[in-house]
Amino acid sequence: MAIAIYLGVKWLTMRRARVESPSRWRAVAYLLAWPGLDADAFLAAPASSVITPRRGEWLLAAVKLGLGLTLLYGGQWVIAPSQRLLLGWVGMVGIVFTLHFGLFHLLSCFWRFLGVQAEPLMQWPIASQTVAEFWGQRWNTAFRDLTYRFLFRPLSRHWGPARGFLIGFLFSGLVHDAVISLPAGGGYGYPTLYFLLQALGIQWQRTRWAPSALLGQAWLSRATTLAVVAGPAPWLFHAPFVCRIVLPFMQAIGAS
Repeated sequence: MAIAIYLGVKWLTMRRARVESPSRWRAVAYLLAWPGLDADAFLAAPASSVITPRRGEWLLAAVKLGLGLTLLYGGQWVIAPSQRLLLGWVGMVGIVFTLHFGLFHLLSCFWRFLGVQAEPLMQWPIASQTVAEFWGQRWNTAFRDLTYRFLFRPLSRHWGPARGFLIGFLFSGLVHDAVISLPAGGGYGYPTLYFLLQALGIQWQRTRWAPSALLGQAWLSRATTLAVVAGPAPWLFHAPFVCRIVLPFMQAIGAS
């Protein structure tokens, strides 16, 4: 289901791109060889506007890929067989590092080396000082581009910014429930609760009662952001998903 949704939005972003007659090779590359969803930038940005990656960026992306593969395949050798849930979580972190932080970053370097605008999907999410910055600027910018253009902006025009914002996070939660809880056959509602909590966290950090606003400490803002985003992560990737989807997948690829 997740793959079908991804292919659908990929096609939708290309159809809605404000680009007249993109070159055929760029269109094929956008559909098949780049996970980002900013079709306008990938298809039309001139090579002169693209920043060529330096050697250090290539190396950093390769290191992250190696770290991801180490976590994915090395967990089975250091985690007790009885700790299956822990093994699944380590495997999931490894998958994210392998794909989003590693392989997709290398792809970004490759396309920018060829003069194609393809910014990395992850923009140092650990550096986020607010929950809004995490979801809006740093975590998986492909999903950010999609939801902002086709969800939050239309909802805000129709319902107003506050209601549109809340409905947008509710919709995101329901979509994640569909691609996480339905295949797992359990944990229904937890992903939706997770995204509603993110919406509340964003609103809370904007009030004068937030710890960072009261004390004016950047590190405190970063710590509360990490707590809001990572603390309830077991709601998003609940035990039925880990045990019935992630662990069998890891076993199929020899990582469990």
